Amino acid sequence: MKTELVTTLKREATKILAELHDTKEPVLITEHGLPSAYLVDVQDYEFMVDRMKLLEGIARGEKAILEGRVLSHAQAKDKLKKWLK
Repeated sequence: MKTELVTTLKREATKILAELHDTKEPVLITEHGLPSAYLVDVQDYEFMVDRMKLLEGIARGEKAILEGRVLSHAQAKDKLKKWLK
């Protein structure tokens, strides 16, 4: 992963963005020697957000199973009968 100072980003934003689009490699931005932000390609960011939503849904489902908040297929079908006509 590439690391850049925030001052370098200010001076060379166009160049850094061009490299980011070419390599798809995230850029760690530092301020005062400390990590401050990640600069990532839009498509990569959107892919990560979609993946996080999917993983959060799976985690909610697993929690529901552990808590016993589940229905059998027949029970679910019975509850949804009015919409399945």
